[in-house]
Amino acid sequence: MGALKLEDINYTYDDYKIWKGDWELIGGVPFAMSPAPTKTHQAIASEIIYHIRNQLEDCKMCEVLGEVDYKVSEDTVLRPDVVLTCNEPNEAYLTKAPEIIVEIISKSSAKRDEVYKFDIYEAEKVKYYVIIYPDDLRAKVYKLDSKKYDKQGDFSFETYDFKDTTCNIKIDFAQVFKRFRR
Repeated sequence: MGALKLEDINYTYDDYKIWKGDWELIGGVPFAMSPAPTKTHQAIASEIIYHIRNQLEDCKMCEVLGEVDYKVSEDTVLRPDVVLTCNEPNEAYLTKAPEIIVEIISKSSAKRDEVYKFDIYEAEKVKYYVIIYPDDLRAKVYKLDSKKYDKQGDFSFETYDFKDTTCNIKIDFAQVFKRFRR
């Protein structure tokens, strides 16, 4: 009997939805999301959600969510840290590309967020992908330009205007990171 290879594994959403604990599924391969994110990771996600939510009072077709399943395909289910989604018809999980996805890097998720998810979000045409580095209090913002992400810059103290979104969102990174500065 030969060794089991990753390409021999092909789990689906039906498998995923009965697993205990927190998981992501990428191309049929499961990835455990443990240990739980740090307090700083969770607090930054909360700040981003709060910051965006305050801008949605007059835009009822969009919502900001944390830790929601994004079912890309039968064998790929991701759980971004924060999403801005508009006109999503499904209650159980996201079925269409969010307008903004924010991932907060941890040591255990860095490669998955910077490489695998980056490629998936780009292919799925997520308009904006924000990768936050909590140890540096820095965010990299990528905007989908035609078919590829174009890096808009690194942000620590600046405000970024997410143009071409349904609800005209801005994130003031100085405000988001303020309580974490030493």
